[in-house]
Amino acid sequence: MELIFGAVTGLIFGVLLQKSEVLRFDRQVGFLLLEDATIIKFMFSAIVVGAIGMYLAEGYGLIEFQIKPATLVPVALGGLIFGLGWALAGFCPGTALGALGEGRVHALFAILGMLVGAGTYAETRHLLKWKFLKLYNFGTVTLPQFAKINHWLVIAALAAIALILFFMIEKKK
Repeated sequence: MELIFGAVTGLIFGVLLQKSEVLRFDRQVGFLLLEDATIIKFMFSAIVVGAIGMYLAEGYGLIEFQIKPATLVPVALGGLIFGLGWALAGFCPGTALGALGEGRVHALFAILGMLVGAGTYAETRHLLKWKFLKLYNFGTVTLPQFAKINHWLVIAALAAIALILFFMIEKKK
């Protein structure tokens, strides 16, 4: 059942990526140059809707969260590598697969780069298990747990920030 649920939600996400035009190269470059807000609006919307969906599914017992340790330095380094790869390839993982689905064969190079990067990390991860990976380790904690507030308040705050951001973006146009 979990695989079917994942496949259906992945398919819906792919359709939304295509319909919102975030698969277009000019949208990707425009976002990276801070000239086009389409992707930031899509991402923020996905975060809020995803958070609501995940906590509802968890509340009804459909899923169980498996929280990874919140280690600041590895996450920041991973984010930097992710952003650099995105800037070089012009695709993030979701948009690369979506672009390939649209028939843009050049997305294969981005996908290949992602697979090589993931494989390299998987094969060398054991070499990285030194103090560097444990710097600023907050343990297996979520943002609401860390802040000691209800998760729905965090989601409401994210939704409010998104709405304010969207309003400011549209007003600036």
